[in-house]
Amino acid sequence: MKFAFSNKTHFFLAPIFFLASAIMGLNAQTPDAIKPVVITGDVVSVSDAKIVIKTKDASIEAVVTASTAFKRVAPDKPILKDATPSTLAEISIGDRVMASGVLAADGKSLPARSVYLMKKLDIAHKNAKEAELWRTRGIAGKVTAVNPQTHQVTVEIRTLTGSSTTVLTPKADAKFKRYAPNSVRYDEALDGSLAEIKQGDMIRALGDKSADGASFSAEQIVTGAFQTIAGPVKSIDTVKNEVVITDLQTKKDITVELVNASVMKKFPAEMAERLAGGQMGGAGGMRPPGQGGVTAQPVAPIGQRPPTDGAPGQGRSGFGGQRAGGSGGIDEMLDRFPNITAADLKVGDMIAISSSKSSNMSRVSAIKLLAGVEPFLRMAQATAGPAAGRGGRGVDGGFTIPGLDGIGFP
Repeated sequence: MKFAFSNKTHFFLAPIFFLASAIMGLNAQTPDAIKPVVITGDVVSVSDAKIVIKTKDASIEAVVTASTAFKRVAPDKPILKDATPSTLAEISIGDRVMASGVLAADGKSLPARSVYLMKKLDIAHKNAKEAELWRTRGIAGKVTAVNPQTHQVTVEIRTLTGSSTTVLTPKADAKFKRYAPNSVRYDEALDGSLAEIKQGDMIRALGDKSADGASFSAEQIVTGAFQTIAGPVKSIDTVKNEVVITDLQTKKDITVELVNASVMKKFPAEMAERLAGGQMGGAGGMRPPGQGGVTAQPVAPIGQRPPTDGAPGQGRSGFGGQRAGGSGGIDEMLDRFPNITAADLKVGDMIAISSSKSSNMSRVSAIKLLAGVEPFLRMAQATAGPAAGRGGRGVDGGFTIPGLDGIGFP
């Protein structure tokens, strides 16, 4: 479920602990027994004989037997001991399920010992409540300073009309999450700590804002290290859902993987020209980035499109997967732009992407991919002057593209 870390953790881990205990007991009696596994995903088809579950890696058939036990779990109270009896007839396409059993040798099926169900509609209702919570009590921005002595984090919050700064202080029982390296999936995020937060990180927090907005007391904090990359498309593989670009800064080729969580949009040409001009202090009297002009803002993809200001989005929840929403007018603007796919791109197109930072810069997974960004890159080069073409900051990640530099949580 989205951002309800304590509940999500209970729900996601409780079945693992539950099954692990049962397995350990089984192994104590039969050391050579094959261990059962737990699979989690969305229902893509269901019949009297089987449930086809789409996991993050593949589709697996949960074969229904006479001994299969069915339970239903409420998204707002995701604890297995509170599950209520259910039936196969209650399961529908799009529902979220978790099934346990011994996986077949080919990894494609298992006879289901138990199936825990979360109804799609129940998840949607839960997400809507949490979206409102994050809209009213959440902030998102970029870390500009960390003070280990005072345990405070300074956050820059950008909007279409300017930027502001707030000092975030974690509450005594605050919960921290941090994206895993080279991952754009929230359900792969690890438990974090204040010590891991660095200047330049993107941050999203839930808590209480002071009346003047200058301070924020946080109870839930999610952070990650992300980067922006731009360059012309060199090749496109629609089967693998990958594109190769030549990084404008390093001149090296980078393979960009387009995952299910990736947001892919195209800037309308006229709007891109107008916003890029605004970054130079032109149209509408807008000022350069960092001075209250039209700037990029932390927004949501990891995966997944934002419906409201600062709130988690309407993506998957429940047993793992998650999506988080946007933070202001930039997200709403981006959401209205045309969706694109790898097939819509052409060799030579200039694109920009955001991804998590990793040690392997030859291959990245896109959080967001934006096409139609040429005006912003031209403006960055012009601003950087002669240094721009020689690895200067005009195209080294210092460029500013509304809706790109920032994160949400898939």
